[in-house]
Amino acid sequence: MSKFEEKTNHTEIIYKGKIIQLQVDTVTLPDGQTSKRELIKHPGAVAIIALTDEGKIVFVEQYRKALEKSILEIPAGKLESGEKPEVTALRELEEETGYTTDRLNLITSFYTSPGFADELVHLYYTDQLKPLKEAASLDEDEFVEMQELTLEEAEQLASMHRIHDAKTAYALLYLSLKGNAK
Repeated sequence: MSKFEEKTNHTEIIYKGKIIQLQVDTVTLPDGQTSKRELIKHPGAVAIIALTDEGKIVFVEQYRKALEKSILEIPAGKLESGEKPEVTALRELEEETGYTTDRLNLITSFYTSPGFADELVHLYYTDQLKPLKEAASLDEDEFVEMQELTLEEAEQLASMHRIHDAKTAYALLYLSLKGNAK
């Protein structure tokens, strides 16, 4: 056991939904005391940095109920059970943007909120977009609108909180450091 590890003594599942599971774990702390941890279990997700031939970044705008507002985000979606992240990434790119690609490069994977959730996001990059011959269908409860923006336009919208989520902020930082987006 590492010096910071917490040993789980009991898990109580509070809620099990389509996307998340909420549980409360009773744990033994490194000093021998016990405590409770409220945790969200998530199957993981993907996000895609997609650049057009003109070097514009592909975004989708959608309403986020948790925020009670619409924001612009890079295309993304939840992993389905047993699905490989690159398969999810291609499916989400096609469904949300009308583009496909033969080349997705994994940039990195990161935890979104490790203090209470185990969601791991796999971030992909492509600059080899091709329009789909026939549009893919969105999920029945999903409403999005695609937009293509320059890095400068996206950074301006981020300063106005129209782009306001971690995966998209990470993508903008990546592109800024890479110097690829026009």
